[in-house]
Amino acid sequence: MNNERIETLIEEAFAARKMAYTPYSHFQVGAALLTEKGGIYRGCNIENAAYTPTNCAERTAFFKAVSEGERSFTAIAVVGGPEGASEFDWCAPCGVCRQVMKEFCQDDRFQIILARSVKEYKVYTLAELLPMGFGAIMVNLPLSGVINQVTEGIGETQGIIQWLFETTISASEALPILLFIGIGAMIDFGPLLSQPIMFLFGAAAQFGIFFAICAASLMGFELRDAASIGIIGAADGPTSILVSQIMHSNYVGAIAVAAYSYMALVPIIQPFAIRLVTTKKERRIHMTYSPKNVSKTTKIAFPIVVTIIVGLISPASVALVGFLMFGNLIRECGVLPALSQTAQNELANLITLLLGITISFSMRADTFVRIDTLLIMGIGLIAFIFDTIGGVLFAKFMNLFLKTKINPMIGAAGISAFPMSSRVVQKLAMEEEKGNIILMHAVGANVSGQIASVIAGGLVIKLVSQYL
Repeated sequence: MNNERIETLIEEAFAARKMAYTPYSHFQVGAALLTEKGGIYRGCNIENAAYTPTNCAERTAFFKAVSEGERSFTAIAVVGGPEGASEFDWCAPCGVCRQVMKEFCQDDRFQIILARSVKEYKVYTLAELLPMGFGAIMVNLPLSGVINQVTEGIGETQGIIQWLFETTISASEALPILLFIGIGAMIDFGPLLSQPIMFLFGAAAQFGIFFAICAASLMGFELRDAASIGIIGAADGPTSILVSQIMHSNYVGAIAVAAYSYMALVPIIQPFAIRLVTTKKERRIHMTYSPKNVSKTTKIAFPIVVTIIVGLISPASVALVGFLMFGNLIRECGVLPALSQTAQNELANLITLLLGITISFSMRADTFVRIDTLLIMGIGLIAFIFDTIGGVLFAKFMNLFLKTKINPMIGAAGISAFPMSSRVVQKLAMEEEKGNIILMHAVGANVSGQIASVIAGGLVIKLVSQYL
């Protein structure tokens, strides 16, 4: 994109900033989104006293464009600063906005323009703002200072990424576990509690994990590695990292990359897998949503009860389930709204950034660029597909005995990729027949899958460790 076009986009972003509604932070942000057709959509940040409904300028621009039928985008310009400011500093998109960009844009092509003025700006691709990719570059530079080095005359010096990996993942698994606090705080278990039958779909959609473990073992991987690879099928990045680290797998980096890659590819992989084992008639099945009232007491008791039960059944899962449910308890108790919002936003974003750059330590070329890595990616894909198929087939099996039929696509939402999988299922339902709303059923199954994947990780650790 030429300089003239960039400057025009920045001017539009400054114009959008003037419309910002910021009575609480008094920090105004403007964004201008460029479509492939040449259209420009403005966006500003809009705050709310309840905090959560607040929307960033970047998302405002994207949502405006998408609501008008746009799906292909070239670039976005972002400017920001305090009310009344005459000089501006760099204002980068938050983690949530980057995820929205990733939903619609190609990592290596979509440009993010950060500007202080019309003439002073920096241009990044979306891929350049992803910490895992950047970390992989740093750890593979010759004599890189981010990993431990022995320097003549000085001795050994510690590198920050190696220290983070050894301290927060290898020694304690702290980062993936702490991330579950934020995830738990984001989840509303109401749709699941109002339809307890959805627990079954979360369990059924873990079939691919165990199938992949068997497949990896037959391909010659050690049992500890096969078990770690199988967890990729859960579409749960933190659980995959945690299990592979506890099992002392030789492929932590490859497993992490595969898990997060397939989480991002849910909109591509799941529709294929669903259509493979369903008919058009089945995908058109309507479901009535008549939720039962879930009391506040039930919502508060649920995370406590789940932690106790899972701890008794699968003690190895306590760290995973316990921190997930602790985050949810903060959300549901109603007396700690500030902590709940911090867990959902600041904590989750910070841990995600640190986890992304820390896991890159295991992506050094000597351990990562191997044929085994490609095999792991392939097995992970098989696990993910079979998880989806397992959930769908279980729903079809239930339909043999039910008078009121279940749309079998609901079973596919039983994986851990929340809330993306439930959105994919709803989109497929709408494509087959307009007005077919099965979203809340899918959300219930999707939430169940979040719990089930964590339990599955604990069970794998418990079962496999007996044979090591």
